[in-house]
Amino acid sequence: MTDLSKLPAVDPEVPNAARMYDYFLGGSHNFAADRAAAEGARAAMPFIVDAARANRFFLHRAVRFCVEEGLDQFLDLGSGIPTAGNVHEVALALNPRARVAYVDNEPVTVASAAALLENEPQATITMADVRNPDAVLAAPGVRDLLDLSRPIALLTVAVLHFVPDEDDPAGIAERYRSRLAPGSVHVLSHATPDHDSPEAAAATEIYRRTANPITARSRQHVAALFGDAQLVDPGLVDATEWRPEDTIGGQHRGFWAGVARIG
Repeated sequence: MTDLSKLPAVDPEVPNAARMYDYFLGGSHNFAADRAAAEGARAAMPFIVDAARANRFFLHRAVRFCVEEGLDQFLDLGSGIPTAGNVHEVALALNPRARVAYVDNEPVTVASAAALLENEPQATITMADVRNPDAVLAAPGVRDLLDLSRPIALLTVAVLHFVPDEDDPAGIAERYRSRLAPGSVHVLSHATPDHDSPEAAAATEIYRRTANPITARSRQHVAALFGDAQLVDPGLVDATEWRPEDTIGGQHRGFWAGVARIG
């Protein structure tokens, strides 16, 4: 587990995407600057809260799919604050032996998650930069919880759009996949400007003034993030259209989403 005494100081005046996302989902682990930036993003893209919720619901469905496929280990990169309906709650409800290693680099997120997970031995939170796979996989909260010789569900849900092109997000994703056992699964969602370009551009400008600028990408570029992993049906689709459990599919919410088998 992360040593909370060594977490870096937080500047509450600088908006952070993880805390903004928490605000969009109705959480309380955020500052005034986060809320102001989030409201600015909502003014630019009025459906951004619906987009955040659609992404969250995709995550729930994808986790259930993974458990039904027999996976009981999850590595959640850029996890954010594991509030209600989080990965370990969804997974443990279906398989009490499931294990979840959360990873994030935002101190408030990590401290809040540590408090939430204090009495949950099958979930950990690690303070680390997801752009460094070697450090993430060697961290005690990951290394001691997950068995890399067995299949793992790699979750990169709404995180790789915070990795700029110069940091090679596709290469980072491949470095994680290359360390996972055959039978593992890669779950991914990613912001896109494909359907609502003016609104997406305006929201992206808001995020440029936060600690976490966004690089929204086209469907072609998001598909490349899967490398050679094989997408399961229905492929790479809008988050609302990935195996929906209701009839709201077809309402584009600004996220491409998919699940792919590794090896």
